[in-house]
Amino acid sequence: MTSKAIVIAATTALFINRDLTAIDTYFDPSYVQHSTLVAGGIEGLRALASNLPTDFAYTPVRAYAEGDLVVTQGLYAGFGPAELVGFDVWRVENDRIVEHWDSLVPVAEETVSGRTQTDGPVAATDLDKTAQNKALVLDWVEKVLVGADYSLLTDYVTTGLYAQHNVEAADNLDGFGAAAAAWGADGKLLAYKAVHQVVAEGDFVFTRAEGEFGVPVIYNDLWRIENGKIVEHWDAIAPVPAELPHTNGIF
Repeated sequence: MTSKAIVIAATTALFINRDLTAIDTYFDPSYVQHSTLVAGGIEGLRALASNLPTDFAYTPVRAYAEGDLVVTQGLYAGFGPAELVGFDVWRVENDRIVEHWDSLVPVAEETVSGRTQTDGPVAATDLDKTAQNKALVLDWVEKVLVGADYSLLTDYVTTGLYAQHNVEAADNLDGFGAAAAAWGADGKLLAYKAVHQVVAEGDFVFTRAEGEFGVPVIYNDLWRIENGKIVEHWDAIAPVPAELPHTNGIF
């Protein structure tokens, strides 16, 4: 099985079929947990899976893989009063899941663009362009988001339709600019400090970074590239919690 197939099989068995034997089948005993919600190790995962509420539901949306890393986007109901949406990153080694990171945020009832946090294209295309699309996004993140050189925006983002799934930004570059100005006025400057993970598959590139957005946050961004420009964006900006249920850190 591929890394992606292993993760899809594991999450389907564990979170949809509620089959606890999936832990022994797909997860390594050395499993390292970086989740902001779950206690460390394989026993922390077992405790979570064993005590999911009766109304818990997991709806997978997207999955992309590169090497030993797999990123999934999905919807979670039952963890609290609000449905959550976000990204999970999984590391697979020797056909077992050995490490996991996540960032979940509430599902918005309304968005400025009218798009949801999960709609849009799902299947990866342009698989032969994976390397160049990854290089484009890494350059974009390092120069524009980390380097804060917004004069380079149109070098990376289309001047045509830029489909936006961030809940507070409208479509296109002027929509992003207006949202950024409003965030800045509210004391929430977009500040990316370092990229920790990148997963690229065809026209989709996912980045997970640390930074600040008024408070310390985890930036999870999924970018779609078409004809050498970023044309669509999904995200989950999750605050860094004051305490974690383990000692493994969030990155």
